[in-house]
Amino acid sequence: MRILFVGDVVGKVGRRVLAEELRRLQGEVGAEFTVANVENAAGGFGLTEAVWAELQRLPIDVYTSGNHIWDKRETAQLLDAEPRLLRPANYPPGNPGRGWCVVESRDGVAVGVLNLQGLTFMTPIESPFVVADRILAEMGTQTRVVLVDMHAEATSEKQALAWHLDGRVSAVFGTHTHVPTADERLLPGGTAAITDVGMTGPYEGIIGFKPRGVLERFLYATPRSFEPATRGGALCGALVEVDTDSGRALSIRRVRVEERV
Repeated sequence: MRILFVGDVVGKVGRRVLAEELRRLQGEVGAEFTVANVENAAGGFGLTEAVWAELQRLPIDVYTSGNHIWDKRETAQLLDAEPRLLRPANYPPGNPGRGWCVVESRDGVAVGVLNLQGLTFMTPIESPFVVADRILAEMGTQTRVVLVDMHAEATSEKQALAWHLDGRVSAVFGTHTHVPTADERLLPGGTAAITDVGMTGPYEGIIGFKPRGVLERFLYATPRSFEPATRGGALCGALVEVDTDSGRALSIRRVRVEERV
């Protein structure tokens, strides 16, 4: 089974590239299941009902997110209403939404998707390692094919989670930092891992935003508003092939599709 994971969709450019390139890419690589991180889809921060309606028209099976999913107040209702829209599972109980799901692929294969958030340089919530152990005990009774979106700042934390889950999940995809890494690999237990799949959005800027506001924050150490960049659109992600009987990954490779202009 071939699974496509699409990195953080950033703003209008990211949505445009996704709409224009996703179906063609799925056909080229033979993707049978697709996951996309959409926490930055609305102007670079969060998700709105209008943007969600736009994304739902695309051939995406599960939508993951991260810390920015809370940036728009209206997202809370979406998280409660949409079982395929996930937020990190290690936020405290009582928050809207859910952190994992099991969805049937077009070929009838049950695929589990778990969304987690790191702790290093981020909000102090429950350990993603502990939460993953707890959820996998339940998810493992429903499917052998399990994908994890590890949304985190620290590369070491993302790699550590992949090693912690090696042999228990099919793949761990790192998200959040928007910069694709070149360390895709198969771990000894059969788990595919990559520290960051990169973003789907405008690469002519700084992690998807126009340079000015970002530079001023570094230069003056005071808050600045960020405006999404408008050029250099690309779809980035990773393609993993999984043996559905064992849940072990057979291969992983990076994917990058430049926007056609």
